[in-house]
Amino acid sequence: MSRERHIIGVFGSGQEEHLERVIPLARWIAEAGFDLLTGAGSGVMRAAADAFVRVVGRRGISIGIVPGTVRDGDYVPRAGYPNPGVELAIYTHLPLSGEQGTEPLSRNHINVLTPHALVSLPGGAGTASEAALCSRYGKPIILFGPSEAFRRFPAEIERTDSLERVTEFIRAAIHEPARLHAH
Repeated sequence: MSRERHIIGVFGSGQEEHLERVIPLARWIAEAGFDLLTGAGSGVMRAAADAFVRVVGRRGISIGIVPGTVRDGDYVPRAGYPNPGVELAIYTHLPLSGEQGTEPLSRNHINVLTPHALVSLPGGAGTASEAALCSRYGKPIILFGPSEAFRRFPAEIERTDSLERVTEFIRAAIHEPARLHAH
C-alpha cells in the first residue's frame, strides 16, 4: 500500500541553531509523519536534521540538498556537507548561496521547489533569498521567530513566534495547497 509523502522544508541561519524553535518544530514534523528537507549544512539545517532523526518510530526521512562543484571532472561537495542528520543526500553541482541565493546556479531553487510547505527561521542573505524564491514560485512559507529577525524578508510573508501557528500553517498548506498558492 502506498502512502502519500509530504515534505516540509526548514531553513535558516547556517551559523546559529535557534534550538528553542528548531527542536520542537523538527520533532513535530517527524511525529506528524512528514519528511524533512534542509540545505544539509550547519546551524538551523543541522539542528533540524539532528532533532528530526532522534524521533523514535518516525515514518519520514531527513533529506538534504548539498551544494557542490565539478573541478577537473571530479565532483566535490561543499566542505561540511551533508551534516550527519541527513539520511538522503541530494548532491548538486550548484555552488552558489548567500547573496547569490536566487541565482540559477544556487541549490536554493531545489530547496524551495521540492517541499510542500516551508518554514524559515532567522538567517542571513541565503535564508532571505530562499524566502524570496518562495514568493517568486508561489510556495507556502511561514517565518518562525521574532518579527525583527525578518526585516530583510518579503513583507507579504506571514511572521509568527508561535509553534502552534506554524503547525496550523503546515497542515493547511498540505490539505489546501491551492488556497495558499493563490496570489
